[in-house]
Amino acid sequence: MDRRSFLTASATVALLPLTEVPAFAAAPGSGDARLNQLFEDIFQDRVRTSPELASQLGLDKGPNAALKSKLDTRPNAVARQQNLARDRRGIAQLNAISPATLSDAAKLNREVVLYSLDTNTHAPARWDIDSAQRPYPIFQQGGAYFSTPDFLNTAHTVETAADAEAYLSRLGQFATTLDNDTAEQRAQAARGFLSPGWSIDLTLGQMRKLRSVAPEQSTMVDSIVRRTAEKGIAGDWGRRAAAIVGGNVYPALDRQIAAMEQLRPTTRPGDGAQRLTEGDAIYAEALHQATTTNFTPAEVHQMGLAQVAEISSQIDVILKSQGYTQGSVGERLAALNRDPRQLYANSDAGRAELLASLNTGVKDMYARLPQDFATLPNSPLEIRRVPPEIQDGASNGYYRRASLDGSRPAIYFINLKDVGDWPKYSLPTLSYHEGVPGHHLQISIAQESKDIPTLRKVGGFSAYSEGWALYAEQVADELGVYANDPLGRAGYLQSFLFRAARLVVDTGLHSKGWSREQATDYMVATTGYARPRSQREVERYCTQIGQACSYKVGHTAWVRARAESQQALGPRFDIKEFHEILREGAMPLSILERRIRERTAMLAGGTTSPAPRPGERG
Repeated sequence: MDRRSFLTASATVALLPLTEVPAFAAAPGSGDARLNQLFEDIFQDRVRTSPELASQLGLDKGPNAALKSKLDTRPNAVARQQNLARDRRGIAQLNAISPATLSDAAKLNREVVLYSLDTNTHAPARWDIDSAQRPYPIFQQGGAYFSTPDFLNTAHTVETAADAEAYLSRLGQFATTLDNDTAEQRAQAARGFLSPGWSIDLTLGQMRKLRSVAPEQSTMVDSIVRRTAEKGIAGDWGRRAAAIVGGNVYPALDRQIAAMEQLRPTTRPGDGAQRLTEGDAIYAEALHQATTTNFTPAEVHQMGLAQVAEISSQIDVILKSQGYTQGSVGERLAALNRDPRQLYANSDAGRAELLASLNTGVKDMYARLPQDFATLPNSPLEIRRVPPEIQDGASNGYYRRASLDGSRPAIYFINLKDVGDWPKYSLPTLSYHEGVPGHHLQISIAQESKDIPTLRKVGGFSAYSEGWALYAEQVADELGVYANDPLGRAGYLQSFLFRAARLVVDTGLHSKGWSREQATDYMVATTGYARPRSQREVERYCTQIGQACSYKVGHTAWVRARAESQQALGPRFDIKEFHEILREGAMPLSILERRIRERTAMLAGGTTSPAPRPGERG
């Protein structure tokens, strides 16, 4: 979702149909109905002011059908202040509902929503920016130029002529959002919020690539031509779309390119948060938001160094057993990455073969999941390559949730700019992270719940979801996927090493004055990943502050909570029941660990029958 999309976190009530763990108190409190209505009012308010969110969730129909023809064209500063006022209003309304009037489930809902709404207010109120984690309006992975073409192609569904007309309407409004971004970037640049010079160079390169083709050959035109043809929708869609791109979008893009070229010489030196006014405070806030903890940068840095050493020693043993004995662990991994036996052809055929291997791995994992999971998602998952026009600045991989109405599947994207970035031994764990049992399983279980208010099915906490996805890679190992594949297990451990190195790199960049080059050198030497891939990652950390720390901090919390539960329950511990915590949805790590302790205590106390869920008879 873009920066204006609904950011409140998703958490669900503990209404679990387990044979041993009871649900939260089934009898609703006197304030539950009022609270649930408030949740729905808050959610619907966000949908109405974010047409993009409505389409991403499949809610741009029925009473919201008019939203399908719109983009959020509010000037950025206006939107920020309106959203801040809305969040403060929601906080006041929630505080007016006494927890004493709520059931246990409703108390949890209220607690997590308040945490999220309060967090949303910090950066706009203190620094007049949208997010501490994303302080730059336009950069190599942010801005309408980056997100809108992909949004139109993947989130805007085309089933009817009306949908195609709505596409053209949105395409016309794209020029307004570009101009809004340009005005916002000019204003924020005057305050020092302008991305580093290399980021502007990458951004300009992607803008020029988007702009370079004739309008009729644009991906934005191709999308509507291709999809209307597939559905047999008659109309002169290509000509009309090309006229909008050439007459509206390209001129706005030209204005944005000119503005970024003009601003480029004015950007401050440095790559991390310390280049910003109040950079230390902004980083502290970003780290707090990303990890939902109060760890200091120094504590996170030391955590990373310790985990890098521990994981490197485990990889060392595997590599030596496979005949890789010369050089550091990073050097040996780099040599393995260059081994021709580990590489797909850097061609369209090679990319197709790579994607086919990922789909095969996902199918195999689905067959294994029932060993460890009682609840499985129904939402389909597609694997696609990152669109070539944005692959230069895009992440190496990312997940996009399915729509709530089932009209659009979940997708995980892999950046295939250079197939050499993806040696075969390292690929399986990517699917376990982005797909199952990672993001797709975790997000879909919450999203498909019939018990969770709609408000709670969207958004999330990075430390929870990324921590889960990294934990899911561990679960895949425990399910035996590497039983006969020691190099595959080395790839899995390399993924952990990569995330541990992120703790060192992110804190190095933003609290220790590291440069992009210094951080990239460390990443290459530590993980063995190719320099272009490592540099793309470091560039992401420079412009999306703190988020890289959420993975390993979150993973550590998941592993610690599971170990505590296993120790307390002994032979009564059941991995399937432990994983049912996913049905309670995303939440800050402190609340997650508390809920797992509460569930564990229920089991340890010998409770054997669940309380009925609301609407069910006991």
